[in-house]
Amino acid sequence: MQAKSAASRLPRLAAGLATCLIALGPFAAAAAAGEWTSWRGPWQNGRSDEQGVVSEWSREGQNLIWRQDWSGRSTPVVFEGRVCANGRNGEDILRQEAVACWNAEDGKLLWQRNFTVYQTQVPWNRVGWASLVADRETGNLYAQLVHGTVVALDRTGKTVWEWRGFEDFNRQSGYGGRTNTPIVDGDLLVVQTIAAAWGQNAGMADRYVALDKRTGAIRWVSTKGDKPQDLSIYSTPVVAEIDGERLLIGGGSDGFIHAVRMHTGEELWRFHLSQRGLNSSVVVADGVVFAGHSEENVDTTNVMGRLVAIKARGAKGDVTKTHELWRVDDLDGGYASPLYFDGKVFMPDNGADLWAFDAKSGQLLWRTKFGTVGKGSPVAIGGKIYITEVNGHVVVMDPKNGEILSKVQLTMPDGRYAELYGSVAVAYGRFFFTTEEGIYSVGKKGPIDWKKDREAIEGIDRVGLAEVADPAAPAGAKAARLLVVPAVYVGAGDKPVDFKVFAFDDKGRPLGEQAGAAFAVKGVPGAISPDGKLTFDYAKIRNTQHGQVEATAGELKAAADLRIAGPLPWSEDFEGLDKAPAGYLGGSPNKGVKDLDGTKVFFLPKPPGGAPRATTFFGPSSMKNYTLEADVRGNAEGRRITDLGVIVNGFTVTLLGAYQQLQIDNWESERRMMRQIPFAWQTGVWYTMKVRVDYEKGGHGGGDKGVVRAKVWKRGEPEPADWTMTVEDPLPPDSGSPGLYGFVPVEAYFDNVKVTAN
Repeated sequence: MQAKSAASRLPRLAAGLATCLIALGPFAAAAAAGEWTSWRGPWQNGRSDEQGVVSEWSREGQNLIWRQDWSGRSTPVVFEGRVCANGRNGEDILRQEAVACWNAEDGKLLWQRNFTVYQTQVPWNRVGWASLVADRETGNLYAQLVHGTVVALDRTGKTVWEWRGFEDFNRQSGYGGRTNTPIVDGDLLVVQTIAAAWGQNAGMADRYVALDKRTGAIRWVSTKGDKPQDLSIYSTPVVAEIDGERLLIGGGSDGFIHAVRMHTGEELWRFHLSQRGLNSSVVVADGVVFAGHSEENVDTTNVMGRLVAIKARGAKGDVTKTHELWRVDDLDGGYASPLYFDGKVFMPDNGADLWAFDAKSGQLLWRTKFGTVGKGSPVAIGGKIYITEVNGHVVVMDPKNGEILSKVQLTMPDGRYAELYGSVAVAYGRFFFTTEEGIYSVGKKGPIDWKKDREAIEGIDRVGLAEVADPAAPAGAKAARLLVVPAVYVGAGDKPVDFKVFAFDDKGRPLGEQAGAAFAVKGVPGAISPDGKLTFDYAKIRNTQHGQVEATAGELKAAADLRIAGPLPWSEDFEGLDKAPAGYLGGSPNKGVKDLDGTKVFFLPKPPGGAPRATTFFGPSSMKNYTLEADVRGNAEGRRITDLGVIVNGFTVTLLGAYQQLQIDNWESERRMMRQIPFAWQTGVWYTMKVRVDYEKGGHGGGDKGVVRAKVWKRGEPEPADWTMTVEDPLPPDSGSPGLYGFVPVEAYFDNVKVTAN
């Protein structure tokens, strides 16, 4: 064991600590056992109450119950006698993201679903990043896929609903691949997403989106803090009851810890921890929030990384200077999350040292090196700590002194280590984990009676994820806030939509459906009934339009955002406009319409930061079997040359300026089905692009293949009879929004955009 004396690592105590003695202990009475429905377990702090779990095992067979081939970097969930995980599957053109469930007792595969990855910069080895979350009430599994789709799967693996955050909410996709793990609380599924969005949520920001776990309808959207400092983070929030309020507490891309009201999304307080985005999740114990990071601190210039204890009770507004209880500097715990157990806080750093602190004072108790790269979060099982290390190590440690009790390394068939990023999941007297080369079940063999185990914790873990009460509003509480649900709606205007209004008191506690609310619809042609049924005048919707449903009850008002598509064909020549059409999402904050050579055109400028890529969508993600035609004009300044093109059903067709090629692709970083042909074209000259996607028999596994046909010609010349390029994809996206794309170190231009049905 490598250790430093406590005196050499004394934290700086906040001034108010001497008068704030906090008794830290388990949230509630310990349960005999529990299922592992979320990545940090039933108590949200990495603690398990399982007893008799083995600490000695081997890949060769000692206490190894079963192993199955799998490749992933997330933490499994275990419930209803099943072990479920997400990861990646296939080779070359058949590479996909995957979700699978196995029988927890014997490892038999129950089902597997594969999902086509598209419109993302995430590389292959980071696919399947976010862990799943399970819901005991419905039996559903929920996953946020790397390309921004959130999917609900039933017990058989069939899709219950999905929400496409990328195309419908302008969710950002960074190369880093850090994808947030959803959480379930009561009737809500909450996902974190960095998105430019639109309507009331316009502008680039880090947001929580709360969806109805049964239907996928958006209940609320919470915008957290300031401008994002990173476009991909993976801090997973936790739920806690503080001062009679149910709060959602987690790290943001702006470097703050944010606490928002669980039922409404209103921010209650924030604490500035880092100058960069936060990846580590927090732990909450008896009104204290423990949080760490490994980037630049906000108040020091020569020290990176910090672990802090934040007093959450009485917190409102920015509490950075008022609610810090203690801190430890120069602790670079930026990826793994802390463990709270037995009055102690255990924090892994990036170099795979595990630090143990007294939770009350912040006093260092011990420090042990357990590997080389620390990304997995520790779990306490039966009085021992189980922790993983990226270089294939599964380590068991003594929490009293940091002694390593067991260390097993897993390798790939070629002898190198097997990447291991996730944590262990614990249930039924066993622990489970996934690696780059397999999914494992370790423990004592024997039958599993999951119903008996569940009965042991009923009434304690009743809300699925949180172990805390959901305070009810007192009798006679008055409404202080309204929410219109769905809070955001995207779709075609050929079907009516039902809206409801819900009331909440001044602490965000639910009061039920608001009776007598008056509705109004604005921005889209249609009428709404007194009971909230909105019927559109479909024929009058032009292309895609934005609007709102407003609700009023007394002095209280609320609104929901609408993005409604009209019937095809669509056409847009941008004449008469002085800014981008409302239906054109993303692109760049400065995208718009300008005069060029005596006519109005749409332009994509160089984005203000990062890689100069810009994507604009202008229809719902549910669209398919259509053709998109647009005039495009590239630009050049010195050695800076644009690439530009169009997007149809998830496929991007691009004119490459520097390479003088025509390209068809749908996964930029991996080029899974990418094809290119030489195609000479000039910047400063208008061309017409026409792209059609059809779904035909003959795809992989008996599904449909996507056939992408593209043709390009100089504007004003006759349209060629033949397609310039045709590409088939055996695993196409099943639908996708029309869009415009540009790699724009300098401006790119578009005009005369048309969408027609095939």
